[in-house]
Amino acid sequence: MKYSLIATLVSAAMLMACQAQSQNTTTTIDTTAVYAELNTTVGQFQSSATALVWQDGKGVVLQQWPGVFRRLKALPQTDGSVLLAAIETESNQLYWWQLQGKTVQRSGKQLVSQLVVDDLCWYQSAENKQLSLFLIGDRGLGEQWLLAQDSNFLAAPLSIRNLNLPTDATACAVDQQKGTLYLAEGATALWSYNAEVEADEGRTLIDVQAPLGKLSGEVKALEFTAGNTLVALQEEPALLQSYQTQGDALVWQQSKAIKALESAEQLGLSAGSLSVVSEEGQHTQLKDKAYQVQAAVLPERATLPMQQLSPTLETVAVSYRGDAIDDPAVWQDAKHPDNSRILATDKRAGVAVYNMKGEQLQFLHVGRVNNIDLRYGLEYQGKKQDIAAATLRADNSVQLFAIDAQGQVNTALKFATPLTDIYGLCLYQSKRSSQTYVFANDKDGTVLQYQISSNGQNWSAKEVRRLKVPSQPEGCVADDQNDLLFLGEEDVGIWRFAADAKADTKGELVIKADADVLVADVEGLALLSIGEPGKAGKPTYLLASSQGNDSYVLFQTTAPYKAVARFRIRLNAELGIDGSSETDGLELTTLSLGKGFEQGAVIVQDGRNRMPEQGQNLKLVPLQQLLNLIPAK
Repeated sequence: MKYSLIATLVSAAMLMACQAQSQNTTTTIDTTAVYAELNTTVGQFQSSATALVWQDGKGVVLQQWPGVFRRLKALPQTDGSVLLAAIETESNQLYWWQLQGKTVQRSGKQLVSQLVVDDLCWYQSAENKQLSLFLIGDRGLGEQWLLAQDSNFLAAPLSIRNLNLPTDATACAVDQQKGTLYLAEGATALWSYNAEVEADEGRTLIDVQAPLGKLSGEVKALEFTAGNTLVALQEEPALLQSYQTQGDALVWQQSKAIKALESAEQLGLSAGSLSVVSEEGQHTQLKDKAYQVQAAVLPERATLPMQQLSPTLETVAVSYRGDAIDDPAVWQDAKHPDNSRILATDKRAGVAVYNMKGEQLQFLHVGRVNNIDLRYGLEYQGKKQDIAAATLRADNSVQLFAIDAQGQVNTALKFATPLTDIYGLCLYQSKRSSQTYVFANDKDGTVLQYQISSNGQNWSAKEVRRLKVPSQPEGCVADDQNDLLFLGEEDVGIWRFAADAKADTKGELVIKADADVLVADVEGLALLSIGEPGKAGKPTYLLASSQGNDSYVLFQTTAPYKAVARFRIRLNAELGIDGSSETDGLELTTLSLGKGFEQGAVIVQDGRNRMPEQGQNLKLVPLQQLLNLIPAK
């Protein structure tokens, strides 16, 4: 950009004044109106009242885009390219480009219709292999837009999450390595959120307005540096507040006045410099080796990488928000797999029954139900019917259900237990004796085993054994073929017991929640048997919900109980189905459930149902996706 002689002299005078004030910081100022400025490895970007201009290192204009762009954010990529995003304020359109060398590799734009954008920031999730943008608006509105998965860009950005933000949200920045979104609430506070799309919506306070904190003016811009420092720009008087990462916390470090400007509006972080721009178009650069752009991509775990599965079907959501659905079970119609059913507990009201289109067919209003499981082939009212069982928390009982040949579910026997806080449940059907049992557990660690008997017309239940773990259990699953019971102790890990009613009651903790591969709470459990049942040499695996990091882990069921795969279920952008998170119960079947699930399915409870934000539901993943993760021997 060409400058007049007067502007150059003014800039030089201010530069010398600032150099005299500090030997560590070099400040320059230019009187030409600039509304946003960024220096990147592919060149400089400046926005004026008429256009966004891209120049190379020699000042040669490479390209320009007409409009008023007051927010620019760049994200360097490992291949040397740079992602640039900007909001054109007159039209409220998002523009984005991928730039390399002197060329535009890809670009796009899309109208933002739900909010007026005040700021935007990139997030590149290495473990989920997703590239997204946060759009921060007024009146507490915010959105997260997906641009790419597995380095494959979508045809158009997809809104994947609505954010509940403070009313006066003004600016954002992201710590790419920790997956943390930082947000400024005007002059009131600084907050941190989880940047992952399926993460908890909770927030953590970083700083507040003086005299309780260090903030003394409205924060208009945020940047996060490679040195793990959050830089907050206060508008008037113009100054920078710096916060240094210490463990999981951010600690205030220093305040630095920007004496070259009376007020400030925006920041632009680049290698060794920080561009500061005022609302009127004045701009200055602060030179400091600490001002470095953070790397965008984390190295992948070498030991057990996080894989990605995608749902291809979801059930309709419950009509209310909050914690509702807990645990699924699946019933196969062997003659007509497309007519199979999914049963799910609604811990507020009863049991919902869905078809293989995700539509609700029945709702049995039996009360506050927690866990459910299912087995086949018991006599009931003179017919061969199938059985489901669920824990009823209102009166600490177990409710049995009969399922007829058409998939119709009806209530059957309900029996009381001596438990004081009944919780989890699973069924066991011994292949040797053909006896069917219910395991029901209590939050105090007690596990009761009941034998279910049939006289052809009715069912009855008899307690036959008691087990115990030190603290709260919930999820459990029985290996019918090998007479084993796997039980999740939520904060500790997974226990193995003999399942036979006459066996020793002593168990063994075989898998620990190590806060790395398996992260507490340990929730839903399911078994995956490869090959024909009962055939020697066919491996069996245990699938567990690692609720603490919204993932799932597949373990061997024999010593050393090695984890062979871990994965998340992320959104299916093509079908518009969001991923799953905070999973309680899950189920797995190798039986055909019809079209799209010919080899079976993984069925998980989704604790945060998004796209759009609504009540909880279940997500279904074709089993083949999971089978593809198992390493070949």
